[in-house]
Amino acid sequence: MPYKEPKIEKLFYSIGEVAEMFNVNTSLIRFWEKEFDIIKPKKNKKGNRLFTKEDVENFHIIFDLVKVRGMTLAGARKKMKENKEDVHDDFEVIQSLNQIKEMLIEIRDELDSPK
Repeated sequence: MPYKEPKIEKLFYSIGEVAEMFNVNTSLIRFWEKEFDIIKPKKNKKGNRLFTKEDVENFHIIFDLVKVRGMTLAGARKKMKENKEDVHDDFEVIQSLNQIKEMLIEIRDELDSPK
């Protein structure tokens, strides 16, 4: 198997980095920050938002509820308040399944490639 660089986890992400992760505008990130009280970025001396890994995970859940499942913001807020653990668990299962899918695709591609 070819060598893979280990992923380096950052402590903080800029608003631009978070927006790029989801392929959305920074204005949507700021809007969701106001709409969902679970998003609490730190701010540096210049006032720039610094999002933690937990904030990014919460954005993943919000993105899934709003953009993928088509829920309204009010519906997503309600679901996260009432069933935060269930929503988080569901999201983790989906992430795990996607990682398994990617791994299987890699294995298939390696098997299909000429040697």
